[in-house]
Amino acid sequence: MSARRGYPSDLTDAQWSLIEPLLPEPNTDGRREKHPRREIVNAILYVVRSGCPWRYLPADLPPWQTVYWYFTRWEEAGVTEKLLTTLRIKARVQQGRQPEPSAGIIDSQSVKGADTVGRDSRGYDAGKKINGRKRFIITDTLGLLVTVTVLAASWQDRDGAKTALLSAYMVTPIRHVFADQGFAGRLVDWTRDTLRTTLEIVRKPADQRGFAVHPRRWVVERTLAWLTACRRLARDYERQPAVSAALIRWAAIAGMTRRITHGQPARRQARRTFTWT
Repeated sequence: MSARRGYPSDLTDAQWSLIEPLLPEPNTDGRREKHPRREIVNAILYVVRSGCPWRYLPADLPPWQTVYWYFTRWEEAGVTEKLLTTLRIKARVQQGRQPEPSAGIIDSQSVKGADTVGRDSRGYDAGKKINGRKRFIITDTLGLLVTVTVLAASWQDRDGAKTALLSAYMVTPIRHVFADQGFAGRLVDWTRDTLRTTLEIVRKPADQRGFAVHPRRWVVERTLAWLTACRRLARDYERQPAVSAALIRWAAIAGMTRRITHGQPARRQARRTFTWT
């Protein structure tokens, strides 16, 4: 069989070399796996980047049933968390930072839920006027994803953030977190008393008019923009919030591999303008 034509979401050789050693050993009783693992990962990233349903995977990628089987088994084994942690450390060291972050930034994002999102895990965000789910993410000060939590959009920021903050506390030495005004109030006291962590509210200047880049906060907002560039994440299509969180981690993993191999954050192609004469 001839080699298939590559897709833009495919891993390069350098990117695959970062991921391959971190995948679990095959458990096939000595039998060779039918499909190369690199193609399995490429298929997962194709779904994340293109936004297609699993059943719509191109015929030259492994069967969707096989890809989804690996996706769920690896998630049960905690593979995406391991990949995320290891790649984040590599990216930080490459940028001359300490391997583990001591400070982070938290933010939330409400996204519309498709009809596949059940009533038991969706809600209405009255502030954003969105019916769907809300993502809480914490990044380090480079914008690299640390943890993600997906809840119904009806959750208030100050309540939903507790799970994300607790996760960051458990897996990293982060003890100072920057946040916007939506996280002010009782959450600041809870974070200090329960997690021994400082939650610093970055408020916008009183005289601000229009858009302005805020110190610290722009980093996590840029990460959310990177994530939603993946069409599967532009809306929430998943029946289970855990699957949504897994796909967000895969998107972040793809971004980190590009960042490590390129030596800098990925940049979007410049917008072209045409003049008609």
